Amino acid sequence: MRAVGCTEMEKIEKGPRSVWGVFVILLVAAAFLAGGLGNAFAKDSNGKKLTKQEKRRQKAIQKEMESPYKKWMEGPISYIITPEERAAFKKLTTDDEREQFIEAFWERRNPNPGSPENEFKEEFYRRIAYANEHFASGIPGWRTDRGRIYIMYGPPDEQDNHDSGGTYIADPNELPYTGPGSNEMTTYPFEDWYYHYIPGIGENVKLEFVDPTMTGEFRLTMNPCEKDALAEVPGDMTGCQGGVSIGPIFNPNSVINPSQLGSNAMVTTTIMPERMEEFTQLDTYAKIFQPPAVKFNDLRAVVTHRITEQLLPFKVRVDYIRLTEDEVLVPITIQIADKDLEFQNKNGVMHATMDIFGQLSTLSGRVASTFENSLVLDVPKDEFSAYANHKSVYQKIVPLRPGRYKLTVVLKDDNSGHMGSTDIGEVVPDYPDDTLESSSLILADLIQQVPTTNVGTGPFVIGSTKVRPSVGDVFTRNQRLGIYMQVYNLGVNPKTHRPNAQIEYTLLKDGKNIFTSIENSDDIKNASSQLTIEKTMPLEPLTPGAYTVAIKVTDHIKNKSISPTASFVLQQ
Repeated sequence: MRAVGCTEMEKIEKGPRSVWGVFVILLVAAAFLAGGLGNAFAKDSNGKKLTKQEKRRQKAIQKEMESPYKKWMEGPISYIITPEERAAFKKLTTDDEREQFIEAFWERRNPNPGSPENEFKEEFYRRIAYANEHFASGIPGWRTDRGRIYIMYGPPDEQDNHDSGGTYIADPNELPYTGPGSNEMTTYPFEDWYYHYIPGIGENVKLEFVDPTMTGEFRLTMNPCEKDALAEVPGDMTGCQGGVSIGPIFNPNSVINPSQLGSNAMVTTTIMPERMEEFTQLDTYAKIFQPPAVKFNDLRAVVTHRITEQLLPFKVRVDYIRLTEDEVLVPITIQIADKDLEFQNKNGVMHATMDIFGQLSTLSGRVASTFENSLVLDVPKDEFSAYANHKSVYQKIVPLRPGRYKLTVVLKDDNSGHMGSTDIGEVVPDYPDDTLESSSLILADLIQQVPTTNVGTGPFVIGSTKVRPSVGDVFTRNQRLGIYMQVYNLGVNPKTHRPNAQIEYTLLKDGKNIFTSIENSDDIKNASSQLTIEKTMPLEPLTPGAYTVAIKVTDHIKNKSISPTASFVLQQ
């Protein structure tokens, strides 16, 4: 345990805790064995033609699928769902069947079948959050080419960025050599991503993204000449025109014909390595967007949990961060006072162990997500008295679809046997694409950037930022107040893909304005249709009391505004 105001508790993973049923798989298999699901919609079980009433019923079923299940299918899931899974999902007729299908969908990708903590699922949603934060450009980051590749294959092993474009000397592997200086080109902004190995595609995979519109939207291309900003300028002898266009992987509209170069030109067309050959590139481009193969895992029985006595007090905070219009990242933060735990002296170290179990279920009782961990606190005996007023904080981040849920949290002190539990009703908000919205306004006792290697991993990490909420919103004057919020669906200029918004920060005490600051969206890095607000301020100049933080975001393009608020108490 470290000497900080709120200690982050490291977690020790336990064994498998839950599994999903196989009802939907049996349903689909039975339908195919019976003669195909497609025929089931044309005839009834006796082979007779469907009545008008039955046709209307089936049309209603199809309409029912449009929301929210159609959104689920058309969101980032579309990048990884197989054609067989997609076809089977479209044949299902009830919400219960679709829910069970979705559960089985994730369980088939679970590296530890039956475990409630599906690392594949967690990493998938982490990548969506990262893509939204770093690749948005008029459209959500997950919809862009860079976002799609990042979500499917993770960060590249190597990366070569030319985000400003300009003068560039093309490698002979990109363009055939025709003489000194011919491979120099003036480029649009572009990025090259290198993967050492991608299953199903091969080794040493190079992907190039180009921003020919200069708006920040980089597009995947198999044509090295697409980054040449002067490729269509008549008479320009650099880059793709100087290198002589060869086939569609080079400039297909070259103004210069090889015969125009003269007899002294050194035109070489045979030095292209295999990885840059036309059909190799076409093959890679075709395969890169195919859903990765799925290893179907065996499913096991569901484990149930009982909630008992209430002897261990703790606090819970729930926040909401949008991933897509139909997926929300839900950080669940749990705080407990160390003085409420029983510590035992083990060889000069004061030791405590606490078990945490959490479960999210729908109003119908279906389990949507579970998490379970054992957390250990160790403090040297001679330092233990200094921790009397410290609190320990644990966080679990789960992805959920919009809707109403019951959150159940149970804590157990292993040394004393004391337990505490709580049931909380939560409404995960809907974030439609056409409405100006914001995430939770989080007041945090810590906001800091994380190293590149830790982006999106570990507790309290949202994208590339560590945000540790203050559970209970109580601060002391020796702390800094952190403010974190994401804003969604800002209007963007169609030419620049940049928003035009004003952010007004107001601090009130007892309803009276004591501080106001104004910022423009141009001052915020990576601002697009989505922007992220990250601020910290010292609390020492303030006097103890009750405060409110109000943030007003005004979108000058859409002429709309939102004004979320959050309150906190400042102690001496």
